[in-house]
Amino acid sequence: MWQLAIGCAVLIGPHALATTSMQVVDQQGKPLADAVVELIGSAADSSQAPKGTMTQQGLMFVPFVLAVQAGTAVEFPNLDKTRHHVYSFSEAKVFELKLYAGKPEKPVLFDKPGIVVLGCNIHDHMQAFVYVGTSPYLAVSDEQGQVTFAKAPAGTVKVRVWHPWQQATLPEQQLELQDKMAALVLPITAQEKPKPPKRGFGQSY
Repeated sequence: MWQLAIGCAVLIGPHALATTSMQVVDQQGKPLADAVVELIGSAADSSQAPKGTMTQQGLMFVPFVLAVQAGTAVEFPNLDKTRHHVYSFSEAKVFELKLYAGKPEKPVLFDKPGIVVLGCNIHDHMQAFVYVGTSPYLAVSDEQGQVTFAKAPAGTVKVRVWHPWQQATLPEQQLELQDKMAALVLPITAQEKPKPPKRGFGQSY
């Protein structure tokens, strides 16, 4: 079970879409990066374009966690000098981008909600996650644990939270987005993210 705590005040109108921020922390109260927060409300902003990008750079996927709405087409540009072979066997999306450099001809459509784990057949240490949600209101916490929604449905919303290191599904909770900023406390201990191997003399990515 995760907890909601109330922090500093922001002003959000009772009906309009508005900007809101949240703070995500672990069970020790430390800022938690790479947490996905999804807001489920009555209002929707149809102007948000369903697109995303998962880059390969420095023998890593960037970002480590990408959050998109179901129906989003995601580009997989390779900025490294070496080729990558991107794949996923996850139930929400099974796909394969065989050895390639540059940018694949077509993006990958993520049309089913769920968690998609990414890997590279050539570089075993490469790992990333795509969270495919049902709402357009999705954000991923930064290194300071901050989550910001440029537009969010005002009033009472359902909040879904997901993190790569969680041990079990975190239940939905309700949050009133009226005049407070929420602190989301997750029962998670942060772990070290995958790192690329050290480069030898004369090697380049």
